[in-house]
Amino acid sequence: MIDLKILAIDTSGKVASVAVTDGEKLLWEKSVYTKLTHSQVILPMVKQALEETGLTYADLDCAAIAKGPGSYTGLRIGVAAVKGMCFGCESLKSAGVSTLLSLAYNCIDFEGRIISVMRARPKIVYAGEFQCKNGVVTRISADRVCPEEEVFSGEFTEKTMIVGDCAAEIKEKYFADSENVQLASYVNRLQRASSLCLAVEAQPEIMVTADRLEVSYLQATKAEKDKAHRDKSVSYTHLTLPTNSRV
Repeated sequence: MIDLKILAIDTSGKVASVAVTDGEKLLWEKSVYTKLTHSQVILPMVKQALEETGLTYADLDCAAIAKGPGSYTGLRIGVAAVKGMCFGCESLKSAGVSTLLSLAYNCIDFEGRIISVMRARPKIVYAGEFQCKNGVVTRISADRVCPEEEVFSGEFTEKTMIVGDCAAEIKEKYFADSENVQLASYVNRLQRASSLCLAVEAQPEIMVTADRLEVSYLQATKAEKDKAHRDKSVSYTHLTLPTNSRV
């Protein structure tokens, strides 16, 4: 692990979070439950973080962002903000971190399996599975969007931590009487920007130039779904009659 000065932003959910780290030092962190008003609060939080740490963009090695899954609008706001910072400061690299991986880093002191889970829509979740041992987080499964039963049905015999915005709901529904399955504390259950910093410190190779930074939605956006529906409708209007038909 190398020491990096990192500014991290998370706008993937209902919490807007900003953190600044320097190696193993947490210099600044603030999280606000915004109810998805990230466009109004995130840049003032970044300005406050830099002013109160005495840093400029040129002093930083990396601007990290939760790249998804999560709120479509929130993700676009965060990625656009980081791209703007990096395009304005040529020495500043960017890093897109899986929101689910970042949530796993909230539980870095836990020993066992970690399941990060976020609500996508009723009965459908974003989920990622990880193993944590001696402060090292290792991915077990790829991030996916799927029915919640696909992840949580069956018996859990391994010591497991559930973290994320619907973790309490999942714990109550599937594991209310299970001692093996634990629920992350409420202070670590939602997104924290400092966890993005931990992820980048552990995998500095994910740092890229801003033009390569991309969002990972895991499912089609509303605009893409609407376009697919329109294209399907148009295809029906272009049916041709046989040449021997009479109108």
